[in-house]
Amino acid sequence: MTALRHEFYETDERLTLSVFDKGADPEQVSVTFEPRGLIYQNGDKKLELTPLKGQIDPEKSDYTVGKVKVEIRLAKMAQGRWGSLVGDSPDPLTSFPTTSSAAPSAAPRKSHKNWDGITNEILGSDKSPSSSDDPNAGGDAAVNEFFQKLYADADEDTRRAMLKSYQESGGTTLSTNWEEVGKSKVDVKPPEGSEWKKWAA
Repeated sequence: MTALRHEFYETDERLTLSVFDKGADPEQVSVTFEPRGLIYQNGDKKLELTPLKGQIDPEKSDYTVGKVKVEIRLAKMAQGRWGSLVGDSPDPLTSFPTTSSAAPSAAPRKSHKNWDGITNEILGSDKSPSSSDDPNAGGDAAVNEFFQKLYADADEDTRRAMLKSYQESGGTTLSTNWEEVGKSKVDVKPPEGSEWKKWAA
């Protein structure tokens, strides 16, 4: 078995796990979700995480296969931070029997989707917590990390759009829409209450 490097970040509602498996074939990758467990498999590469620190909803959890990594999103049954991926702390919401019973358990759900439109999904549905929601959120490091991840996983058109919009607007605009950005120069849009000035060389 080949060991796989992985890391995670979380919000109160979900935990996102990045498994670094470069060049993984979406047809070969399988992820099995269980209420307190997760099994990632790709050929002879396997990552098994049990028991998870908290309970997840297998039906609402999914994953996407990218060029550099596989991103696995776990939907938490109870809101709150886990702090770590695995742990045998009791979960107050556990409604699944701990001992084997005669009733057959539902088959683990396997799902995957391609990266088409993933940028819109990240920007639209997965809003980062604000500093009022999470005092640890924010800061230049967090923002830079987010845009580095977004750029690394983007296609060529999205990368061109990000670079062109950022450079032409003097860092005041960042767009991922090449159709829109490619047509004309991107205007400078300073934040409200600010004024744009060019520094003399």
